[in-house]
Amino acid sequence: MGQKIITKNSLFYGDNLEIVRQYMADETIDLIYLDPPFNSSRNYNVLYKDESGLESEAQIVAFEDTWHWSKQTTEPEFEELQRRGDKLAELLTTLVSVIGRTPMTAYLVMMSSRLIELQRVLKPTGSLYLHCDPTASHYLKMILDMIFGAGNFINEISWKRTSSHNRAKRWGPVHDVIFYYSKSNEPTWNRVLEGLDENYVKSFYKYIDDKGSYRLSDLTGPGIRAGDCGKPWKGIDPTLKGRHWEVPPDRSLPAWFIFPENYATMSVQERLDILNAQGFIYFPKRKEGIPSFKRYLLENSGATIQDVITDIQPISAQAAERLGYPTQKPLALLERIIQASSNPGDVVLDPFCGCGTAVHAAQKLGRIWIGIDITRLATTLIKSRLYDAFGIEAKKDYNLIGEPTTLSEARHLAKQDRYQFQWWALGLIPARPQGGQADSKEGKKGKDRGIDGVMTFQDSTSGLHKRIIIQVKSGKVSPSHIRDLIGTVESAKAAMGVFITLEPPSHEMEIAALNAPKWHSDTFNRDYPKIQILTIEELLNGAKVQFPG
Repeated sequence: MGQKIITKNSLFYGDNLEIVRQYMADETIDLIYLDPPFNSSRNYNVLYKDESGLESEAQIVAFEDTWHWSKQTTEPEFEELQRRGDKLAELLTTLVSVIGRTPMTAYLVMMSSRLIELQRVLKPTGSLYLHCDPTASHYLKMILDMIFGAGNFINEISWKRTSSHNRAKRWGPVHDVIFYYSKSNEPTWNRVLEGLDENYVKSFYKYIDDKGSYRLSDLTGPGIRAGDCGKPWKGIDPTLKGRHWEVPPDRSLPAWFIFPENYATMSVQERLDILNAQGFIYFPKRKEGIPSFKRYLLENSGATIQDVITDIQPISAQAAERLGYPTQKPLALLERIIQASSNPGDVVLDPFCGCGTAVHAAQKLGRIWIGIDITRLATTLIKSRLYDAFGIEAKKDYNLIGEPTTLSEARHLAKQDRYQFQWWALGLIPARPQGGQADSKEGKKGKDRGIDGVMTFQDSTSGLHKRIIIQVKSGKVSPSHIRDLIGTVESAKAAMGVFITLEPPSHEMEIAALNAPKWHSDTFNRDYPKIQILTIEELLNGAKVQFPG
């Protein structure tokens, strides 16, 4: 498949370098956000550990080659970059010469190859936001300057990602860095406001009248002026104070202000009379004082976003959006970036999309999105997330590229890696991988207690959700598996259980599932199978889990 303009939401499984090269044409992307993993600690990408803290059998290190200089991958990429013969090639050659062929330089080579391609596909009005921690940010900044041009660096944004970190011999590391670059000197930019700080409101909005809380702002500006703005009003001469009248611009007036038809052509003194008549001017008790303008809290949506973000909190352990993914970022953070640097209908790309926060935000804000990840756990989490949040499904509502589409491809994946197969199979429903739920009621990550995935549905006016337990098997299956699932459903107090199998179930397994008690929905007044068996072949042909909703 050649390069083309992607006009539909698309989720890719695979190496983002090859996918961007193969599928994406020059200057077709409006906004790129990337949060590339870096091995700041040895097990940065370990998603699961057992209770002893040891890595579980199910762990996946998504970019294992990234942390090691490999003859098969890193060396060819490095040689390709050197053949460019440009300043970036000189920089990388120098870094490798000084630092050596280390995990750090392997990472920088990997990032350089990808950032070149990302710069290629970005529109002239496009922007790139690279999220990183201080471990490699200084190196990445140099590489970005080489690729995008130092003149297209716009901001280094600091996000306070945690409230505190106690370190014995250093300042607590509490922030991440986000580099903001543009493709040209005319990037898309929208004015976005951040919420008002509670302490700021208490400190400044100290006055109250029948219209609400307000603060005082100047009605005058520094310097003497001729004309109306320098003339007295209500016996107050601003010239004597070395100032002049400065009537608030129309945009700063609240929605309830009534504009007379000829307001724009009135003199300064006449407009001050109108403002005063409608109660927007505050007169100090001191006769010699200068009156002020009332700015009401209800009309203040907040301050323009700043390059130090402290009003977006990290995802707490109890947060509804928490998926248990180790590098998950708050949805509000991605919404702010997307709102600032793109418009509805624009194309947003996240080439390291992880659990899909950028994808979620783009979908919510009416952008076309492209997500790429090299782990099936990530693509499965995203499919489940999109279904839970928006009710949209792969293939029907967005393109899904790079995953098995036939039974033979599924068998091949199962032979390669049974955990990758398990996560892919969960995505066919879609269900959320149990290991990805750090806040699961089972309280365990590594030992899943017979639970590979979970689905939820609402079947009451109380808003509480019922759970469906999912088990996935890629090998031989028997009736004992169904009996075990029944026990797991009962012990977990779940509504139903689903058994996904690559191999066809036996007649005895089907009978065991049929003999299980039904689950009754009071809302829909009907029964549903409490235990359901679905084969991979059936799921590929469109079979669905039966549940209310």
